[in-house]
Amino acid sequence: MTGRGERPDAAPPLTLLYVPADRPDRVAKALGSAADVVLVDLEDAVAPARKDEARAHAVALLDDAAAARGVQVRVNHPATPWHAADVAALAGMPLAVGARAPKVESADEVRALAAALPGRALHLLVESALGVERAFELATASPQVASLGLGEADLRSDLRVDDEAGLAWARSRVVVAARAAGLPSPAMSAFTHVRDLDGLAASCRAGRSLGFCGRTAIHPAQLDTIRDAFLPTPDEVDRAREVVERVGDAAASGTGVVALADGTFLDVAMVERARTVLALADRRPPG
Repeated sequence: MTGRGERPDAAPPLTLLYVPADRPDRVAKALGSAADVVLVDLEDAVAPARKDEARAHAVALLDDAAAARGVQVRVNHPATPWHAADVAALAGMPLAVGARAPKVESADEVRALAAALPGRALHLLVESALGVERAFELATASPQVASLGLGEADLRSDLRVDDEAGLAWARSRVVVAARAAGLPSPAMSAFTHVRDLDGLAASCRAGRSLGFCGRTAIHPAQLDTIRDAFLPTPDEVDRAREVVERVGDAAASGTGVVALADGTFLDVAMVERARTVLALADRRPPG
C-alpha cells in the first residue's frame, strides 16, 4: 500500500535539518544546504525569551514560495502561550510550508490544527507513551496529515529508557501506524551525538531495518552520513532493476508468471518496492 496520493515509486525525503528560527543566518544557510527538508524550529531550539523574535524571523525568511519549498515549521504545543501566535504566523506563509506539530497525543489536537491551517500539510511528532499508543488514531485524524514521526528525547524520559533497545517497540509501532495509515515511511528522530558519525551510521542502519526512511539532523555535518545510510546499496539497485526489467519483459510478451534469475517469483508488492528503491537510488549525488 502506498501513501495518500503517493506514487508507487515515490521516495520520502532522506535528510531533514533542524535549525533554530531565532538564528536567521543559520536558517539562510540551511535553506541553501543539501538537506531535502529544512525544519525551522520555533519550539525546543528557541529559548522562551526569544520566541517572538524567532517567529518574526521565520515569517520574514519564508515570505515567498521559492524560499518555502521543502520547509516545515515546528510550532509550539497548544498548551504553551506561544502556540496561537505560531499557528497564526504559519497561516500567513506560503502553503508549501508544512506544519510540524510536537508532542501530539490526541486526534482532537490534529483536527484543531488542520482547521486552523486548511490545506496545509501536517507533520506529527509522537513524543510520549500515550502518543505511541494512539499512533494510528493520530495518523488518520485528518487528510492533511502528511507524515508521522518520533521525538525520542521526550519519549526516552517518559518510558524511562536509556538505550536503543528500549525504543525498538515504539519505533516499530510508529512505522506500522504510518504505513497502515497510507503515509510515507517515517524519518528517524535526531541523533544527538553530533561528532559520532560512526554511531550515527550504525543507528541509521538499525532504523532502516525497522522500516524507517531518512532521518532528522541537528547539524549539517550529519547529512551525508544519513543520506548514505538510507540510500540503497549497489546490490539492492541491481536487484530492483532486474525486477522492473523482468516485469516489463513479461508484460511485453504476455507472460503471466514472472520470476527472477534466482527463481524468486514476483508479486505486485515486490515490484512497488523495487520502484521505490530505484527512486531512492536517484538521490545519490553524482561522482
